[in-house]
Amino acid sequence: MYRYHNLEEKPEMTKRMDLGGSFTLPGTAMTLNRMGYGAMQLAGPGVWGPPRDVDVAIAVLRDALAAGINHIDTSDFYGPHVTNQIIKQALHPYPDDLVIVTKVGARRGADKSWLHALSRQELIDAVHDNLRNLGLEKLDIVNLRVGGVMGPSEGSIEEPLTVLAELKRQGLIRHVGLSNVTPEQLAEGQRITEIVCVQNLYNVAHRNDDGFIDDLARLGIGYVPFFPLGGFTPLQSSKLEAAATSLQATPMQVALAWLLRRSSNILLIPGTSSLEHLRENLKAATLQLPPEIIANLDSIG
Repeated sequence: MYRYHNLEEKPEMTKRMDLGGSFTLPGTAMTLNRMGYGAMQLAGPGVWGPPRDVDVAIAVLRDALAAGINHIDTSDFYGPHVTNQIIKQALHPYPDDLVIVTKVGARRGADKSWLHALSRQELIDAVHDNLRNLGLEKLDIVNLRVGGVMGPSEGSIEEPLTVLAELKRQGLIRHVGLSNVTPEQLAEGQRITEIVCVQNLYNVAHRNDDGFIDDLARLGIGYVPFFPLGGFTPLQSSKLEAAATSLQATPMQVALAWLLRRSSNILLIPGTSSLEHLRENLKAATLQLPPEIIANLDSIG
């Protein structure tokens, strides 16, 4: 029995929604609806410990799938362990078409800090932690997370990616992706194993990956932007808010709609711990952006 501390969180019947079309990852049978769900916010404050109300977190996940979402982004270092355990509690046994994408390459310090965890043993342990806490025998997709907090760092990714390629050959991982990487690191990675997706910081205000996205589209590789509202200046925020007001939408809805329009290989993973915000985010898939609004948004970055 769910316990709802906020009446706005009381669930209603959720209908399947238009989620911006679909995209099939290269070399796979995985066809993902372009609007997915990012599970990071299911953990407690600071992505640490349990949420205030586990039942609401479970309801958000079930509502997401009822709306048609078939792509969940997670990691065992969210919580740590908490988010994956909630996903398992809410959704296991999983629907056949659900793709759970997790990531390795980081860990949490006792002080709640975010630390690199790229040694061979740390990566092996992280894959097994994800398997155990998600209740899986094989992970659909594992993204290797490298670089800094908000962007890539130069350097070889061969050593950690080789570990994931070995685990893939052992049957613990179906497919491999990369997170926080440069085009050069992608090219290096492709010499080691097939890469099906790239997850980097990108939004209407941070456009460093414009060319990279176009190159990935030509290769048929999915691009998953994180922080759709991250790092805006006050001026950039005011332009986005003006566009949202004119469309009677939220800034997040406009930011997500712009991303969906940007390229057909873009897959979104907005996160929330609120049923209201989940439904709000999903409506971005059907938000129409007039040409003048698009031009104004394009000028932000």
